Parts: sequence; C-alpha cells; structure tokens
Amino acid sequence: MLFADPAVNSVMSIVMVILGIILVVFVVMQISKFLVKIVVGLVANTILGFLALLIVNFVFGISIIYTLPVIISVVLFGLPAVGTILLLKILGGIAI
Repeated sequence: MLFADPAVNSVMSIVMVILGIILVVFVVMQISKFLVKIVVGLVANTILGFLALLIVNFVFGISIIYTLPVIISVVLFGLPAVGTILLLKILGGIAI
C-alpha cells in the first residue's frame, strides 16, 4: 500500500477529483469556444449572402426569385451560393 494513513488517501482522492473537474471544465470551455467561433462564422456568411442577394436583385436589377431552394442554399453556403445562383442565372442554367 502506498499510503498507510487513511486521511492521506482521502485527501489524495479529493485532490484527484478536483483536478479531474478542472480538466473537464477546461476541455468543455475549449470545445465551446471552437463551436461558437464556427457558428458565428456561419451566421456572418449567411447574413452576407442575403445582403449580396438583395444587392444583386435591387441594385443590379437581376431578378432572382426567393424560392425555397435559393433560401436554403444561401442559408447553408452564404456567399458562394449567391455567386453560383448568379452565374446560373446569367448563363441561363436555371430559370430563377
């Protein structure tokens, strides 16, 4: 037996539990910071996508109809979706 005194064993177990809790809290905080960073980036990309879609429609006069596939693609992919939809509209690939 490493420690013969029961009081030392209980103190060591309490220290180990506290260190374990600190480690778990640290890992959860790191994961949550990573997820918040990803979510903020996706929301910003979606907002920029919808702003670009509005600018394309109202400023440049290209009429892109807000259908469900257009909205879903802009929500999921943001600016690249607007660019793809715009290219397809200009090249005549889709009838939007």
